[in-house]
Amino acid sequence: MDSLITAAAQALAAGDPLGALKRVALRDDAPALALRGIAMAQLGDFTRAKELLRKAVRSFSPKESVARARCVVAEAEIALASRDLGWPAKALDAARATLEKHGDRLNAAHARYLEVRRLVLIGRLNEAERLLADFDSTPLPAPLRTTYELMVAGIAIRRLQTKAARAALARAERAAGQANIPALTAEVESASNVLNTPAARLIARGDERPLLLKEVEVLFTSKVLVVDACRNVVRDQGAVISLITRPVLFALARALGEAWPGDVPRHRLLARAFGARFVDESHRMRLRVEIARLRKVLRPLADVNATERGFVLVPRDAKEVVVLAQPVEDGNGAVLAFLADGESWSSSALAIALGTSQRSVQRALDSLAATGKAQFFGQARARRWVTPPVPGFTTTLLLPAPPFID
Repeated sequence: MDSLITAAAQALAAGDPLGALKRVALRDDAPALALRGIAMAQLGDFTRAKELLRKAVRSFSPKESVARARCVVAEAEIALASRDLGWPAKALDAARATLEKHGDRLNAAHARYLEVRRLVLIGRLNEAERLLADFDSTPLPAPLRTTYELMVAGIAIRRLQTKAARAALARAERAAGQANIPALTAEVESASNVLNTPAARLIARGDERPLLLKEVEVLFTSKVLVVDACRNVVRDQGAVISLITRPVLFALARALGEAWPGDVPRHRLLARAFGARFVDESHRMRLRVEIARLRKVLRPLADVNATERGFVLVPRDAKEVVVLAQPVEDGNGAVLAFLADGESWSSSALAIALGTSQRSVQRALDSLAATGKAQFFGQARARRWVTPPVPGFTTTLLLPAPPFID
């Protein structure tokens, strides 16, 4: 490797893409193409970056398997940054295996980090934890130690383990200081801020107030029956009942939880669960059927008793009933939460992250665009959706599993 290539690689490692381009911008050999691609990615031009990296892969000879694998890892990182979640994960895994086989432990570790980050992003926390279980970050350089600790913190935050998250973020901050890369330092600061901003709203006895993640963690360990509108579940200390695929039952449970300790009139339940503007005998019959189903599902945690004018929720062991809601609610709140991370998303990537159909996501995006909450650029398959984050609130931290979209 010649001196210019070495100097450009060192500039990229230090977070100086312009310095790297000054050295290799006019060169078209394979190593220069790869470095130019990485530099363009650091500058935010992901389309050009992918073109250069693919050209570099074609330029490297078949015998240069390590160099080709490094380009695959770089392209995977660009795909993740541009929220192209449909990028083939098997190609990244094969590249990681090649790098490990040839002793390139640092780039192999980076490939593992990208795998974990993708899994965390789409809510597959158990798989992400398994990949991190045997991962030793001690010999890694400071930049990779920082990203490793950010992944540990991200999983802990989504598990509502705030103490473990703070410890991991403190280690990430120390490693970022040693790396002395401004972008990494900013990423650590951004991750730390989510612990000090409201993550949800607590609705109880007609009042509501914002909650930090630490307060949500405490709530889940208290003797309270929680109707969790962030995850569409009903929980107490001992059990969690998922209603993620039963939106009508969850709408009824939430209405009963918000009214507790009072009851909810039948006409109001019909409006909340079915959107009924008027009540007839068929509506009453359907309400009785759905209440019977809800009573059966919630039996381990609570009863649903009839009153003179409606129904009331009666917890079995809990002393109180509360509703945990998203900090900012919208009919398409799950989509909005992912868009609020500040990155550009395709509808296909959102569908993967949410575990739903692309058509459902497209309808949600059209609705958000009509109200000015989202905007797009590009056309057809190149279309990407963005929205500015809601100031003062976390985004997807209470969405660790794909939520249901109607």
